[in-house]
Amino acid sequence: MSALPFIVPILRLLAENNRGRLAAGAVLAVATVLAGVALLGLSGWFITATALAGLVPATALVFDVFAPAAGIRLLALVRTAARYGERLVTHDATLGVLATLRVRLFRAFALPGAARGLLARPGRLLFRLTSDIDALESLYLRLGVPAFAAVGAALVAGVALSFIAGPLGLGFALFLLLAGLGVPLLAAFAGRRAARRRALGLEALRARVIDLVDGQTDLLLAGRLPAQHAAAIKADAYLAAADDRLNRIETGAGFLLGAAGSLGLVGVLLASALLVERAVIGAPVAALALLIALAAMEPFTALRRGAVEIGRSLLAIDRLAPTLLAPPVPAVMPLPTNVRLAVQITGATCRHEGATTPVLTALDLAITIGERVALIGPSGAGKSSLMQAIAGELPQLSGSIATLPSALLTQRSELFRDTLAGNLRLANPKAGDGELWAALRAAGLGDDVRALPLGLASRLGDGGLGLSGGQARRLALARLLLRPVPLWLLDEPTEALDGAVATDVLARLAAAVEGRTLVIATHLRREAALADRLIAVGGGGIQREARRGEPGYDEMLAGLRAG
Repeated sequence: MSALPFIVPILRLLAENNRGRLAAGAVLAVATVLAGVALLGLSGWFITATALAGLVPATALVFDVFAPAAGIRLLALVRTAARYGERLVTHDATLGVLATLRVRLFRAFALPGAARGLLARPGRLLFRLTSDIDALESLYLRLGVPAFAAVGAALVAGVALSFIAGPLGLGFALFLLLAGLGVPLLAAFAGRRAARRRALGLEALRARVIDLVDGQTDLLLAGRLPAQHAAAIKADAYLAAADDRLNRIETGAGFLLGAAGSLGLVGVLLASALLVERAVIGAPVAALALLIALAAMEPFTALRRGAVEIGRSLLAIDRLAPTLLAPPVPAVMPLPTNVRLAVQITGATCRHEGATTPVLTALDLAITIGERVALIGPSGAGKSSLMQAIAGELPQLSGSIATLPSALLTQRSELFRDTLAGNLRLANPKAGDGELWAALRAAGLGDDVRALPLGLASRLGDGGLGLSGGQARRLALARLLLRPVPLWLLDEPTEALDGAVATDVLARLAAAVEGRTLVIATHLRREAALADRLIAVGGGGIQREARRGEPGYDEMLAGLRAG
């Protein structure tokens, strides 16, 4: 896939809600460059004019040294302030843009249906969030801002030299633009493949080293440790070769820019000498022209690295654009507000990714708002698959699935290395401390957290290290309580908990589910007893169902394993 069609849309996305700061940074960059050009030119003129005036006592007495000196001080202050402001504004704007893009990309990964990709290739998606997003900063920081400043310097230098001699200013500006922009373009063309190779090599090296470190025990037992080590060495050599190629291209671009600058300076020197010889200008003005020409070339050198790395940026655009630019498409359709249903499945056929046989075939199911439903059956019957289909996490081949907004509590309590508050706010980032404490109390974990020295600020280790199994499940329940959705999907919520803890968790679930619709997948009697309707799943569809009070309900419930 070519990244070229996506460049303009990605640039628009980068500028979205940040045009003011991005433009301010570019303007400050131009102001910094122009202040530097003016400072160098005025300083050269002042030094030369002062030296010549000192040769004649009468001239020395009337020569005004105060105005030029004040101008030099002012330009020095302007240049310093503009440089500081430019660095502050451009980097702040860039970091803000990258943070926005990361959130947008992460939300795209967090949509229903994306969990399969995260599970299959977590490392690759992590690189999309880090390395590829970082590569986009070159479009602004290393290409956009330097190019804007360089073009501004070339135009201002041309105008300034035109006051000395019109053809001199026009010729120098054209030469500067052609050489100053042409060399980076050549460098970008020459380095695009090496930059892509460097990005791919860095990704491969990181992945192989992580596999080597984290999986060394398994690799050793399988006799694959030397092979994995060799693979990491190979990736490192590939990366080193790409780095070497890029460094050579950048060095060559620097040499060409230096040669072009020297050639331009020689041209201005010869033209100024000719004008001095013809008495059109004096020596101070000639010095002014030379130093303006010298300073105007400097901004173009900043384009080298950004041009050399353009291949990395294009690769990042190629990878990210389809996700960043695509409108979010829900895996399941939302239900109309005037329909008294929480779940409506019509003729749905679904299968797991990579499988050849559907796990659900032409399935029909309707669940009304406020209903409590238990999906029962032995392991492998398809209970979890049906839950995944309702949540939009199972590829759908045909039919339709429409649901209210839902939250899925899986069999595992996914907790992260963060504070207790941080783990809870994954469900509701805007929740205040009062809401967090209320959820903890409802989940039966309030007293345990209050007993901790740091309370909500207590930090957990990887996977919730620091909590017992029961506490981890209660924390997951508290997080579920914070989700403002009308449909709860619970997959064996008390599996692996002891009887007393499981009974307490289920009692709290029963109290918290009031006003919501509940779908629970289970093979345990204690969990199914929460439901008003039992649905036996198997053979790719629904085998049997019964509601509370009907003759078959107690029979189906009694056939489940006691928990």
